[in-house]
Amino acid sequence: MAPSRSALDTVALAASDPDRQQPWAELGLKADEYERIREILGRRPTGAELAMYSVMWSEHCSYKSSKVHLRQFGELAQEIRELQTNSAGEPIGRVLAGIGENAGVIDIGQGYAVSFKVESHNHPSYVEPYQGAATGVGGIVRDIIAMGARPVAVVDPLRFGPLDADDTHRVLPGIVAGVGGYGNCLGLPNIGGEAVFDATYLGNPLVNAGCIGVLRHEDLHLAKASGVGNQVVLYGARTGGDGIGGVSVLASETFDADGPAKRPSVQVGDPFMEKLLIECTLELYRAGVVAGIQDLGGAGLSCATTELASAGDGGMRCELDRVPLRDSTLSPEEILMSESQERMMAVVEPADIDAFMAICAKWDVEAVVIGEVTDSGRLEITWHGEVVVDVPPRTVAHDGPVYERPYARPDWQDALQADGAEALARPATGDELRATLLQLVASPNLCDKSWITDQYDRYVQGNTVLAQPADSGMIRVDEETNLGVSISTDCNGRFAKLDPYAGAQLALAESYRNVATGGAQPVAVSDCLNFGSPEDPDVMWQFAEACRGLKDACLELGIPVTGGNVSLYNQTGETAILPTPVVAVLGVIQDVTRRTPSSFQAAGDVVVQLGTTHEELSGSEWAHVVHGHLGGRPPAVNLANEHNLAALLQELVGTITSAHDLSDGGLAQGLAEAAMASGIGAIVGLDNLDQDAFVGLFAESTARAVVTVPADALEDLMAAASRHAVPATVIGTTGGDALVVEGQFDVPLTELRDAWTATLPAALG
Repeated sequence: MAPSRSALDTVALAASDPDRQQPWAELGLKADEYERIREILGRRPTGAELAMYSVMWSEHCSYKSSKVHLRQFGELAQEIRELQTNSAGEPIGRVLAGIGENAGVIDIGQGYAVSFKVESHNHPSYVEPYQGAATGVGGIVRDIIAMGARPVAVVDPLRFGPLDADDTHRVLPGIVAGVGGYGNCLGLPNIGGEAVFDATYLGNPLVNAGCIGVLRHEDLHLAKASGVGNQVVLYGARTGGDGIGGVSVLASETFDADGPAKRPSVQVGDPFMEKLLIECTLELYRAGVVAGIQDLGGAGLSCATTELASAGDGGMRCELDRVPLRDSTLSPEEILMSESQERMMAVVEPADIDAFMAICAKWDVEAVVIGEVTDSGRLEITWHGEVVVDVPPRTVAHDGPVYERPYARPDWQDALQADGAEALARPATGDELRATLLQLVASPNLCDKSWITDQYDRYVQGNTVLAQPADSGMIRVDEETNLGVSISTDCNGRFAKLDPYAGAQLALAESYRNVATGGAQPVAVSDCLNFGSPEDPDVMWQFAEACRGLKDACLELGIPVTGGNVSLYNQTGETAILPTPVVAVLGVIQDVTRRTPSSFQAAGDVVVQLGTTHEELSGSEWAHVVHGHLGGRPPAVNLANEHNLAALLQELVGTITSAHDLSDGGLAQGLAEAAMASGIGAIVGLDNLDQDAFVGLFAESTARAVVTVPADALEDLMAAASRHAVPATVIGTTGGDALVVEGQFDVPLTELRDAWTATLPAALG
């Protein structure tokens, strides 16, 4: 039943009573933002218009505090003009869709393209861990569908408070179950990610979710509403009261110290509906009946209608009372703000409507025409015949406030960097080195993550080539040619705290290196930039420096940023998280059957360290775990060395038998992981590394990897390393059932594995 006209806040009523009090502050708007809306409209907004502006001008949707720094990534794409090529000289890495679209799309050769992106669902996952994480996966999957791609894999970079904290025990199991439950039901393998623990994430876990999709070049679709008279169709799940205000109330403000009680702002997911939506949408694409498309995620209908209209001919008319509802009591404002999941909006030519509806019916997906494209330049929305929204759509979707937040290098930064790890007590004897190794492999950040990853289906669909605990995840794209793609996500928040410019570059370098160790060629970047409150000048300096560092590094490596996400206000009370610029690197491999595994493959192979070890221990896992120390400067970044190492690792595919990057935990952790994964030990000596045993084992210098090679191919490896200007040092051989460091200690693999695997089960049950 329609509400009485006197109760409805229409456009006509808004023009006649300009002084009505409105809840703009409760919706997350500032006083000057509210006044700007009144200036744009020439009147006060209706309640429905106020709802739309509040969600679309939120930090989460409008990037109003970060936009001035993100522009450089768009400029980066223009500066990177040279096309990368594959081994056959075919151009790859070309950006087919970039920043501003639902997700980036990269040409990977052979007529294929890959869409990929990483986004955050941090605050919802703290409030309601299972649903927050599950709908984070659902949202990123729909971003990929909206580009015309079939989702083929997901990844999940996660951050939690201390492993022994009560609240970590509350959120971690639910978050992992949500990621696994949703992804497993969709039949998508989870092939990568991280689980990192630090006190600053207590009360503010980070749940970043990424997805990879595959499409042919000609299947690319964009979000635009063009063609006057074309029909606007809402299809998928019905709209309910879940997720109302999620982006403005929940994702765009700081938690109080006691935590929020905002469950109505968290969406509720239905992965089985999403699976139907995926298959239905892909068939709609194949039938050629989609002229434009947009998923409904953050900001729901407010986002879909305004973004489609502003990217097309500029006008749209919709009848809100046609929207299928799960709750008939919802007001127009609530319908526009609802972030109910598993919904899409398509623009369809009138001649194709019957075919569109028939396909939706085949998949049991509800679809309703709710409007049409106009040339008015306005978005007009009615409710039971009354106009409740009449706005220029671009002012809602794209012309929100832009803040140049003040930022400055913190007063404490110099003291932090001066407090290096050099003075910390170090293990000196073989027994002490052995104890340190066992302590580190059992630490929360370096221990076995099978308690988490075993809840994910990593091999469904049968195209997974590499997955956790390999350095990177890898998926076969074409079953005939074995063309594939690889992905890695990384970030060391401690390094970013010590130096955010270098920290972002180190995150990129590690992901880049991880992709290369598997034999893939890095071609593109997506990011998820997680920081504290933008109203804190210290945090904004960290953010600005991280953006600048990432842009400069991508330019030097020649790989574009195709899209990503910014998540701000990640702090509880006055405690901000470690600056966490998560970087995902996409790689291309021409033949996945020739990938390089991370673990030792046979006894008798020669163990070689590639790269140079320096005394770089500040911010390291050793300093963190053994001493609880954070200070000094992070390892030096040398992007030329990273590029040379990656090129060498690609050339060595088929020559080397394994490759493992060296990063957190240093050479000791790399050797331990490579040995434990295969059950093949190693005997190594450190005399040739020009460092003492402690530094050689635990320093975290960059641009390094440990590889194995058959003895009869060692000469070929050394010659290739010389051509690429990569130092190569023979340090031992594989074999036996222990990790032996000559002159220092030996550890049976059974003892090593017991320490490595016990931590999460002991803490979490």
